[in-house]
Amino acid sequence: MVVIEGLSFGYRRSEPILVDLSFEFPTGTVTAVTGPSGKGKSTLLYLVGLLLSPWEGSIRIDEVETVGMPDRARSRLRGERIGFVFQDAALDATRTVVDNVVEGSVYTGMSRRAAVRRARELMDRFGVGLRADHRPGEVSGGQAQRVALCRALLVDPDVILADEPTGNLDVGTAQVVIDALREAAHSEAKTVIVATHDPDVMAACDRVWEL
Repeated sequence: MVVIEGLSFGYRRSEPILVDLSFEFPTGTVTAVTGPSGKGKSTLLYLVGLLLSPWEGSIRIDEVETVGMPDRARSRLRGERIGFVFQDAALDATRTVVDNVVEGSVYTGMSRRAAVRRARELMDRFGVGLRADHRPGEVSGGQAQRVALCRALLVDPDVILADEPTGNLDVGTAQVVIDALREAAHSEAKTVIVATHDPDVMAACDRVWEL
């Protein structure tokens, strides 16, 4: 479970984006965070994902308080327990597809061999296994997003954060991503949080929170 309490943040002190937010994201559910552009959907994911620190408030993952953690401990917790899926896939164009998938494993102690084996299993599952040794520029946008999904699932994280994960996808690929996020929550007891304005994605989620 992820719990936020009294959360406030802004990129400038005079311009808060999120003010005194409190919410619970239960294990085994997919929660859609929605609202107009500029309301802080992506920012909230970056806060929960420990990429940003709030001005005020608490962020707990299974009762572990993350606010105020030393940087090394935050990095380790993020690497071991949190998976990200970004709208633009955010793949490193200089590395092969499989290397992009396994990059996060360096923070978990997983061996390179085990990481590559797990990566190839996931890539086969999502239909991009034949692209493992290609560069990101040699795969389609839909394939790149499925690669990003594999990267997010690689270390079997407890929390999966997806920022507009279907925004640039065709209907078929979008459904693959949605189904994978639902399976992670319902069958594997993950906490899944999706920032989206897509009504089809919201309809597939268990809960919707409008900022």
